[in-house]
Amino acid sequence: MDFVHIPVLLDEVLEGLDIKPNGIYIDGTVGGAGHSREIAKRLSENGLLIGLDRDPDAVAAATERLKGMPAKVFHCNYDEMSSVLSELGIDSVDGILMDLGVSSHQLDTGSRGFSYHVDAPLDMRMSQTGLSAEELVNTWSEDAIAQILFKYGEEKFARSIAKKIAEARAEKPIKTTMELAELIKSGVPQRVRREKNPCKKSFQAIRIAVNGEFEHLEQGLEAAFRSLKSGGRLAVITFHSLEDRIVKKQFAQWCQGCICPPDFPQCVCGREPEGKLVNRKPLTASEAELADNNRSRSAKLRVIERR
Repeated sequence: MDFVHIPVLLDEVLEGLDIKPNGIYIDGTVGGAGHSREIAKRLSENGLLIGLDRDPDAVAAATERLKGMPAKVFHCNYDEMSSVLSELGIDSVDGILMDLGVSSHQLDTGSRGFSYHVDAPLDMRMSQTGLSAEELVNTWSEDAIAQILFKYGEEKFARSIAKKIAEARAEKPIKTTMELAELIKSGVPQRVRREKNPCKKSFQAIRIAVNGEFEHLEQGLEAAFRSLKSGGRLAVITFHSLEDRIVKKQFAQWCQGCICPPDFPQCVCGREPEGKLVNRKPLTASEAELADNNRSRSAKLRVIERR
């Protein structure tokens, strides 16, 4: 299957990054190069687009699709961008995009184990290496599984789902996505099963844990902001409330000035804001984009400029 990448909020990203023809830009989640190609098209031969991705399928697809353009692609996570810039002899960049979450290709390639609609080996690894979802559900304690379902999936039936998983694996290992999906369904009340597929939250939670997504996000945001020139911009697209909360909180910290107690007559800390928000509120997909790409429905774009 081709690595399909329909770029979400494309016009908003391009405007938010304020692309300069001779600038240097990073796409921290290059995927199928949907955003990257459009950024690279706007660069002169003196500009450069640096694409990063932890998924080897994405790296192969992006490398092919960016041929002949002012672009280089690297197989690494976005929190390793400082090492890539050091390797290239680049001190700072004009803009960075981080398009978070699971890609359309990963969801649509059943064998990758991200989808609860297709029976496949229970994998969910973006990098295709390290801890798999199968290892997690079969070796982590019942309590640990319940905690990640609640923390990363905001699943209120986390305890009962974890119990069903523990009981099932005591009989035989849980190997496939459909086996896990049926256990999740059995762990929630029947009325919940009637309303909608109850697997979404738990699959999301397990995927986040398997890939260490929040840890990488926190480290990646810091690495990205520190890699910007003065006036450079960081654009982040999130797809669910938990990761958006992390981005919003970090952006707010960079935009905060004085931190003296409110009863001080004047500032003594001397703290200055490091960044400023380009948009006060996150940007979301237009009705036209929603009609063309349903997966853009939950997308939110936040952009910050380094001072």
